[in-house]
Amino acid sequence: MKTIALIRHAKSSWKDATLPDLDRPLNRRGRVDAPVMGRRLQEQPVSLKQVFSSPAVRATETAEWLMPNLGLGAGNLGVVPALYTFNYEDILAWLRSLDTAADKFAVICHNPAMTDLVNFLTLSQIEKIPTCGVVLMHLHINNWNDLGAGMAGLVYFDFPKSVTGKTISLGAD
Repeated sequence: MKTIALIRHAKSSWKDATLPDLDRPLNRRGRVDAPVMGRRLQEQPVSLKQVFSSPAVRATETAEWLMPNLGLGAGNLGVVPALYTFNYEDILAWLRSLDTAADKFAVICHNPAMTDLVNFLTLSQIEKIPTCGVVLMHLHINNWNDLGAGMAGLVYFDFPKSVTGKTISLGAD
């Protein structure tokens, strides 16, 4: 079984409108939310080994603020240019290219690709994953190139402004 945490980057700053999209940093709320979501994710019964991030500053900063609460250091971060996309099929193609040994990791990137990917893999109908939202999925596959629609079980979905301030557990697959 493989486990993926899909994480939408935390809230970014639009303070400097001249910055290219790739260079937008997190705003204050994003720097507060990311460690909180890292702590909430750490409470789940999974031990992630790696974090892969889009090269966008807001995504890598989300990783840097979140990872210490997952017990992961800078050496566990991989920046992947293919993850700077807004199309879920690009992320799916990247996932399908992974080595079979990759089994417990997080991916931090952008919407609408994140929401569309979760809905494709789990056959769910989540309207929109909010900023710094976390979706944890289990996949019963051996090879990533076998990954397809409906092959993931949605185990956990949470976001900073969830009504209860706690996880929304959807049960094991």
